[in-house]
Amino acid sequence: MTTPSSAPSTPSTTTAPIAASRCEGFRERRGKYFASHANSPLTAGQRERFDGLVYYPENPALAMELSLDTDGPGVGEQITIAGLDGKPKEYIRAGRVHFDVEGQPVTLTVFKDIARGRFFLPFRDLTAGEETYPVGRYLDPQARPDGTLQVDFNYAYNPYCAYSDGWACPVPPFENMVRVRIAAGEKIYPDQEHGIDENVSH
Repeated sequence: MTTPSSAPSTPSTTTAPIAASRCEGFRERRGKYFASHANSPLTAGQRERFDGLVYYPENPALAMELSLDTDGPGVGEQITIAGLDGKPKEYIRAGRVHFDVEGQPVTLTVFKDIARGRFFLPFRDLTAGEETYPVGRYLDPQARPDGTLQVDFNYAYNPYCAYSDGWACPVPPFENMVRVRIAAGEKIYPDQEHGIDENVSH
């Protein structure tokens, strides 16, 4: 398979100090939601056995404030992203972010959810299928007042399809399959209940 395109990091890329208490609080709230909320993606049996979600230790190097590059090809176009359930979903290609992971340049496309207007970054890295969900993970970049995006992979999370069947989960597109390890955020859930074929290769 052809290696996805990469671009050098830009001078505007900065690493933000991580707010440990904020991230820990996010993870704690998410765990409580999964354990007891009526809309939890876990089945009744999974909730009974629930012993928490699994995460990498927080990594300050992967908490970044990045400029959104809106000059590349295809930016502003409406595209269709396939779903594991076979149902596609429409997004706008909002732009791209450029950064380094352990000295390797990486480019990822940021999409905008047409229905909700939020930024959405589905991705698949070299941890997939080993330490993280084989299909990939999601991140919701946050717009900052200065026009940059807060891209903090410590908040990367699994799609609901990682836990059980019956969910509509966009599959990270080829342009967001990267040949680096993004060792931050949520790991694979050990108590899965699903029958979807998740053998996605790089």
